[in-house]
Amino acid sequence: MSTMTTASPDALAQRLADSGLRSTPQREVIYDVILRKRDHPTADEVYARVRADLPSISLATVYNCLETLVQCDLVRAVNFERAPTRYCPNLHPHAHFHDEQSGSIHDIQLPAELLEKISAVLPAGYDAKSLQITFRGKAQPAA
Repeated sequence: MSTMTTASPDALAQRLADSGLRSTPQREVIYDVILRKRDHPTADEVYARVRADLPSISLATVYNCLETLVQCDLVRAVNFERAPTRYCPNLHPHAHFHDEQSGSIHDIQLPAELLEKISAVLPAGYDAKSLQITFRGKAQPAA
């Protein structure tokens, strides 16, 4: 499985260049918005946040920039059933907890030994490039 790390804002231009693309103000602001809050925003949420810095940006541009960031391995697209795609800057192998009451999403770091056990159940001759494990539920009331 991939062991990519969470990229820094400085990595944006290099990753884009490695993919034959250039850094743009729109890509920079969108990437910064995702890195700054790390709450797994949807494209609509990114759009609302970015408009403070780029009032003329279109939703289509936000979608295009997000797709570019995903293709360049700067953020990960996370899907929860029929809900809108969310964007996660944590590129380490990890799971998510989706709180069905509040809608919040939390990263769950997975121990290396658990990742090894999960990889061991793959069919012979296969290697996973990514892992998606999602826990769903709600916060337990404090005792």
